[in-house]
Amino acid sequence: MTTDPAPVSGLHDLLLDPTRLRIVAVVAPASKVEFSFVREATGLSDSALSKQLRTLTEAGLVEQEKLRTGPARSRTWIKLTPDGRAILTAHTEALTSIARHSATPE
Repeated sequence: MTTDPAPVSGLHDLLLDPTRLRIVAVVAPASKVEFSFVREATGLSDSALSKQLRTLTEAGLVEQEKLRTGPARSRTWIKLTPDGRAILTAHTEALTSIARHSATPE
């Protein structure tokens, strides 16, 4: 008989999506990163990345800042919020715990 596993503490629903997890993982090592860097690192289109960033911003995991670089140009900078950094840390620790337990024979 199969039973459902107990919920794992620390997992965050938004980061269960591999695209959003990849985005925050790219942003995490730096204080802030430019939109095009995240786009290139994740392989997402502008529109797909914008949609995911909007979701992460609304949830309070990331912040976006647009800075003018010329009369008709701007750059968007992305950074994790303190809450976003804590959530990512807890999420990756929970995933590591799951992986560790799955690799241990009983």
